[in-house]
Amino acid sequence: MSLEMKVPSVGESISEVTVSQWMKNDGDHVEIDEVICELESDKATFEVSAEIEGILKLKVGAGDTVEIGGLLCVIEASSEIKEAIVPDVKSEKLTGGAVKTIQMLVPTVGESINEVTISNWAKASGDLVVLDEVIAEIESDKATFELTAEATGKLEILAADGTTLEIGGLICQIAVTDEVQPSTAVIPSESDHATTPAVSKGYAVGHAPPAATKILAEKGISAAAVQGTGVGGRITKEDAMNAQLQKVESSPKEQEKSIINDPVQSADQGERSEQRQKMSPLRKTVAKRLVSVKNETAMLTTFNEVNMQPIMELRKKYKESFKAKYEVGLGFMSFFTKACCVALQDWPAVNAKIDGDEIIYSNFCDVSIAVSAPKGLVVPVIRNAETLSFEQIEREVVRLATKARENKLSIPEMTGGTFTITNGGIFGSMLSTPIINAPQSAILGMHNIVQRPVVEDGEIVVRPIMYVALSYDHRIIDGRESVSFLVRLKELLEDPSRLLLGV
Repeated sequence: MSLEMKVPSVGESISEVTVSQWMKNDGDHVEIDEVICELESDKATFEVSAEIEGILKLKVGAGDTVEIGGLLCVIEASSEIKEAIVPDVKSEKLTGGAVKTIQMLVPTVGESINEVTISNWAKASGDLVVLDEVIAEIESDKATFELTAEATGKLEILAADGTTLEIGGLICQIAVTDEVQPSTAVIPSESDHATTPAVSKGYAVGHAPPAATKILAEKGISAAAVQGTGVGGRITKEDAMNAQLQKVESSPKEQEKSIINDPVQSADQGERSEQRQKMSPLRKTVAKRLVSVKNETAMLTTFNEVNMQPIMELRKKYKESFKAKYEVGLGFMSFFTKACCVALQDWPAVNAKIDGDEIIYSNFCDVSIAVSAPKGLVVPVIRNAETLSFEQIEREVVRLATKARENKLSIPEMTGGTFTITNGGIFGSMLSTPIINAPQSAILGMHNIVQRPVVEDGEIVVRPIMYVALSYDHRIIDGRESVSFLVRLKELLEDPSRLLLGV
């Protein structure tokens, strides 16, 4: 039995699509609902999933243009395909008490994500793993995810650190044997303490979760050299951050030999070293998108300055009572977010985006907040910020920033913003030209607050001043709109009562 798969209808006015890429090769075995190719129209990109399980036969190649309803591929189904494609791993590799083997595949981690990279393994091949225990960390170009064991047994790693796999690819397998019991893996008996001290410590002793493992790797410290303070001796993230590399003093003879062999070092006693590190998927995606923005948009930046004294006085007066009532601090971000929402509604082009030959105007404000996370810059989104109170905005900022720094942001939390705010001032930036977060058309840059002399009513006074920058796409936003947006923002921030009165 075989099934012909044709190009589906993907939207009105779309008569043809281009095969962007095939996720599977001709002759590969595919599972039902597995993504097999990606189609691209002049408006969007779509994924095509296998409708049955079987052997794939391609009828068009990558880059070919096919009309709606045209033949893409044929899937030949057979009840014996699975046995023919997947060898009996249990009989070939696992003997001696094996009951069954659980094969773990790369899970689906979000729309438009076709492959992931294995960041690091928390367990080694041959180790005993427990059901739902974190065994690896996988990384896409958008976020990081933890992979947990699907059974209790002995782990066999099939893809090493740094390996890139497609969604659904085989990553490891777990051999569940008669000799492996969940109770012996976690709670050893008292008799075990007397006879086998190493086993009595449990699997958690000296074990570092992915976050701690990455910190130790960056420091060049082995997990075996760190004393864990977590449950069962587990190495916590704090343990990894506090760990120090123990330097072994070399003998005078070894130091002399080192100087002779290294004339550069002997000249100035300095240390010259280089470290080569592979770019993470997130960093590669950020780099690609930023270059794309610079090449494909007519980006300009306009500036203004804001007297922050009114906001600072307001915060000083009410921050204690605000925190006592809402249990969250009153920061600058809520003022800027509220002010931006008002200004965006006054100047809707700044909140719009280009889609082909059309401009999409949004009557809502989904404000992206740039956060510096351990693996790079991410921009989680505050949905419908125009409807939120100061307290709700502050809570959302804290929630999203915390998840970003813990690498726990989901794909929906990072997509779909209409406008971005970035605060380089927390790092001491005086002035910058922030780059647009595509497909958005504008981004606001906040900077540090500095006491500067200004003229008020003919007198020179000192005020806390912040420079603000608006980078915008000149294809959709004119100079009048960009400048007027910043002027409106300045009015609202210098007189916060306008935010309450809506004037």
